[in-house]
Amino acid sequence: MGGNEKERAPGAPSNGGGASAHRVLLVCSAGGHLAQLHRLAPWWSQHERVWVTGSTADAATLLAGETTYGAYFPTTRSVKNLIRNFVLGWRVLRRHRPEVVVSNGAGIALPFFVLARLFGIRTVYVEVYDRVTSRTLTGRLCRPFSDLFLVQWPEQQRLYKGSVTIGTLY
Repeated sequence: MGGNEKERAPGAPSNGGGASAHRVLLVCSAGGHLAQLHRLAPWWSQHERVWVTGSTADAATLLAGETTYGAYFPTTRSVKNLIRNFVLGWRVLRRHRPEVVVSNGAGIALPFFVLARLFGIRTVYVEVYDRVTSRTLTGRLCRPFSDLFLVQWPEQQRLYKGSVTIGTLY
C-alpha cells in the first residue's frame, strides 16, 4: 500500500446501508493496534469508512474488501515519514472528507489528528489496552487534538483528564 489506495472489492458494502451512516476514517498502526480497532467492527461496519494503516500481510487479510491507504513507517524518529504521513493525511482527508477520525495510535495518529483539527473534523482517540499505569507517547501527543478520548481501563481515566472508560477491546 505505502501511500497508495487499495479499493474496496466491487459490490462490497461500504456501510450498513442505514440512513444514519457517517463517513469515518480509521487510522492505526498494523499489528496489535489494528487488531484492537478492528474489534470495534460492530460500530464501524455500519458506516462508510476508509482505513489508513501499515502495509502488512495481517492488515491486508484483516481489511480485505475495505478501502485502505498504506501509511509510511516507521513513524518514530523519522522526520521523512512524518512529513510523508502529513501529505498522505492531507490527501486522504481532502478526498474522503470524513466526519470523524478514529485512532488508537501509534505514531501514525498524530499527523491525521493535527490535520483533522485544522479541517474542523472531529477526532476520537482510543488509548491502547496494554498501558494501564502510564500514558503512551501517542496518547499524550493526540490528547490536545482529541474531541473524545476513550480509555479501556478505569485506571487509565486517572491519567487522562476528561477521558471516558469504554471497557476492554480484547
